[in-house]
Amino acid sequence: MASNEEIIRNLYAVAEREPKSFRSLFTQNGYWWDVPAGVKYVGDEVARAADIYSTAFPDMHRDLSDLYFDGNVVVVQLSLNGTHKGELPTGLGTIPATGKEFHVPCVDVFHLEDGKVSAFDCHYAGTIMLGQLGVLGNLEAAVRK
Repeated sequence: MASNEEIIRNLYAVAEREPKSFRSLFTQNGYWWDVPAGVKYVGDEVARAADIYSTAFPDMHRDLSDLYFDGNVVVVQLSLNGTHKGELPTGLGTIPATGKEFHVPCVDVFHLEDGKVSAFDCHYAGTIMLGQLGVLGNLEAAVRK
């Protein structure tokens, strides 16, 4: 079986190259908690979350800086980098593409079971992201859908 480090590094690679396959890396009831957005995607909803981010940021790249391991828990410090080229649904509405780049600090916490992710808590700096996209001061510009 792959090591926890190999599992997590593969997860990030799949997120960037094959977002449609991202769901297959999670347990049946595994979840992705987008902490700043306040949304938890459970089970098959994980695929929808991957679609949201790969559509909004098709060139997203994750630069991993540090990985920490404690049994089946993995914590990753990284930066999220990309260009806002598609609509980004949020709890406030949908933010149209701005064409702006972002470079956002993030900490991800993973819980693994039998080589798959059972829990993924993503803590990115949402206010920094919105500021870099140029929408922080104009959130009402998000179109409600």
